[in-house]
Amino acid sequence: MIYKWNYEPLPPDEGAEAKRLAESLGIHPVFGRMLRERCIFTEAEARRFFRPQLTELHDPFLMNDMQRAVERLNTAIRRNERIMVYGDYDVDGVTAVALVYKFISKYYKNIDYYIPDRYEEGYGVSTKGIDFAAETGVKLIIVLDCGIKAIEEIAYAKSLGIDFIICDHHVPDDELPPAVAILNPKRRDNHYPYTHLSGCGVGFKFMQAFASNNGIEFNQLGQLLDLCAVSIASDIVPIMGENRVLAYHGLRRLNSNPTIGLEAIIETCGLGERELTMNDIIFKIGPRLNASGRMQNGKEAVKILVEQDYNEALDIASHINLYNEARKDLDRQMTEQATEQVRNMKGLEDKRAIVIYNEEWHKGVIGIVASRITEQYYRPAVVLTRCDGVATGSARSVNGFDVYKAVQSCADILENFGGHTYAAGLSIKVEHVEEFARRFEQYVADHILDEQTQAALDITGVLDFRDVNFKFYQQLKRFAPFGPGNERPFFCTHRVYDYGTSKVVGRGQEHIKLELVDNKSNNIMNGIAFGQSSQARYIKTRRAFDICYTIEENTHKRGEVQLQIEDIRPCE
Repeated sequence: MIYKWNYEPLPPDEGAEAKRLAESLGIHPVFGRMLRERCIFTEAEARRFFRPQLTELHDPFLMNDMQRAVERLNTAIRRNERIMVYGDYDVDGVTAVALVYKFISKYYKNIDYYIPDRYEEGYGVSTKGIDFAAETGVKLIIVLDCGIKAIEEIAYAKSLGIDFIICDHHVPDDELPPAVAILNPKRRDNHYPYTHLSGCGVGFKFMQAFASNNGIEFNQLGQLLDLCAVSIASDIVPIMGENRVLAYHGLRRLNSNPTIGLEAIIETCGLGERELTMNDIIFKIGPRLNASGRMQNGKEAVKILVEQDYNEALDIASHINLYNEARKDLDRQMTEQATEQVRNMKGLEDKRAIVIYNEEWHKGVIGIVASRITEQYYRPAVVLTRCDGVATGSARSVNGFDVYKAVQSCADILENFGGHTYAAGLSIKVEHVEEFARRFEQYVADHILDEQTQAALDITGVLDFRDVNFKFYQQLKRFAPFGPGNERPFFCTHRVYDYGTSKVVGRGQEHIKLELVDNKSNNIMNGIAFGQSSQARYIKTRRAFDICYTIEENTHKRGEVQLQIEDIRPCE
């Protein structure tokens, strides 16, 4: 991929203010700029940002319908009604179900959980799930990470005497389902001060309110914050505001005393001996939880998260790991087929979006393939397959473009759709796929900005290697956890050289392991450039080049740092 490098020094007055703030905090000047970019201008604000406190969480009763939801749950417990906790089969959904189920079941035993089958029931609330609830005597369903569009299904449940409490974070339609309570910070009549919670985050706020109302100490709920961190990282929601508080403390919990099921997954991933970051969740833990719902049934992912016996959890983790290996094989195969289909598209160079369809593709992996296509071609992408006679698919987006609105613009020909800015799901009659592709392309072409059509690296600062040491890295870590809204910063160093020991590595010889020097220090910097082996020949000429990179801890040498090099640009 060809990146555009963006770097704009701060105006002189702002630069001076940033430098003064950094000096007052005893940190490198570049971090003063990072604070300003996050609208942090004083020492007090910076210290609150670096050490978010659980006391900063908003009052959950500010959320519409929260009082009603708590009263209905209290009534169910008082009447000994059977409760079902129902959720989506992705990471956000299963962590939400696990959190709410585990917390309520500490105090009430007439409760069970339910995850719909991706292939038999599809996304969201299903009539099959409602029928099962009715057969087993359920009177209250708490639905998490879905349900905001289930108008007919929830009306059907109501006719059977089953009430619903919806905990969702997806964008609602004008008409809301006939639920007892709808907890969703994206409601148009919303009064809650933070709108970017994950589905698990909404479930957490419900349990926070329930605990407060029933005199339960917050630390009983705080033991489940690691589930919130996993959902926030995996669902790619902004990590500022309340999400930063939840993610920060959730990561601390994940590293100190994780849920038994997460501990088993961490061990199976081989991450037991290191400090876990959001990237470890995104690339290791999250995919394994997702694999259960993609390849089998997401109920197994909930099972491991609520398991109390570590050895049993390890057995489940090994099963999930096998699903993940199968998922990766399928992912590679489908990505190759999808890439070939895109390459053969007529007029590809003029298209602003990509829509592809193959009725034989595996439904559980199309979201991953859509992400791969978006990354490779840097355009909003929709990947569709056939399931139960209709085309169903996933949409993914590029930085700053709202793909949900693009899908929504085709609502009149869709059977169903939902999602948020960077990811959406949809189903459509097969005969309408071609029309959808045309209209989706037109919407994107009319609304996408020029700067959203090219992959860009926004550079925070230009550094010399003498700046890049473990002390610098420790200061950088204070900005973590990183994610949308608080991106891990990219840095640039000009005119670096191969020390003479750089080499191509990887099964397919696709990566470069680098040892580099610059002209301004005697430091030899270690780095890894994934997927950039095409640059190896130039690097070996010992000519100068510029690098753009993030800074990571060297997991093989404690107390040292290494560069993860995102792009290499030969010097002219």
